[in-house]
Amino acid sequence: MSKLMKAVQINSYGDRSVLELNNIEIPTPAENEVLIKVKAAGVNPVDWKVREGYLQPMLNHALPLTLGWDVSGEIVETGDKVSHLKVGDAVYSRPDIAKNGSYAEYLTAVAEEVALKPESLTWQEAAGVPLAALTAWQSLYEIAKLHEGERVLIHAGSGAVGQFAIQLAKLRGAYVYTTTSEKNTSLVLGLGADQAIDYHQEDFSELKDLDVVFDTIGGETLANSWKTLKKGGRLVSIVDEPDKGIASEHGVSASFYFVQANREQLDKLAELADAGKLNVNIDSEFGLDELSKAHERSESGHARGKIIINVSD
Repeated sequence: MSKLMKAVQINSYGDRSVLELNNIEIPTPAENEVLIKVKAAGVNPVDWKVREGYLQPMLNHALPLTLGWDVSGEIVETGDKVSHLKVGDAVYSRPDIAKNGSYAEYLTAVAEEVALKPESLTWQEAAGVPLAALTAWQSLYEIAKLHEGERVLIHAGSGAVGQFAIQLAKLRGAYVYTTTSEKNTSLVLGLGADQAIDYHQEDFSELKDLDVVFDTIGGETLANSWKTLKKGGRLVSIVDEPDKGIASEHGVSASFYFVQANREQLDKLAELADAGKLNVNIDSEFGLDELSKAHERSESGHARGKIIINVSD
């Protein structure tokens, strides 16, 4: 195996022009890590937000930095203290976002962040699951504590996080409203949403007495969501820090949440996928040398599912 690999990195923060395809050394796994030969990587909004420098105060990355924090691939080396994974395993992961990511031919990840890939999914589909699905799972199940019979509003249901959120909310037995455009109505209803709200034509803020709002947009959308909740309702945003004062005025709880790596939850998501209960929609696919186009697609806000980078066969 060559000691060098291709990786897309940034050496400074800025627009898409700072993306560089470089030849760098293949990393060596620590005793608690595995080395993954990357088959496919997912593109998420967090990638270009890191690239722009928006999250630097929180994440404190060192440069140069390899972006990308969704991966599927094959284990080619394990650290001395890794016991539950072996060379040859097909895996997927949302690795530590504070470290180098998956826009590369090889990636090291802490073994406890890595799970066996769903057998029923392609490399591309598997790479589209971890970050978005864990975000939906943790936001709805752990933070909002959504339960059967509740009414939930999921913003941007046709986006990657929104699509998983719809499916997970329905699996929990909730009644699901979601905002989307008219052209994506059939998509979100097909995923299980009970009611699609065309944000071009309808005002979601007219909804009343909801138990949960899951905000994936922020800004004005978040501001207009408060009035839809009943007393004791819960709002979770993955974009903006909700105003606790406004939450108190409406008699609701509100949280900002940033996804965390979780192998146990990846195992459960794999079980759902293999049971046919979790669908993955791919919006578009690019090569490592097309990262700028992939980021442009993500930044447009119009992706209908996951944007995937094909890294190796």
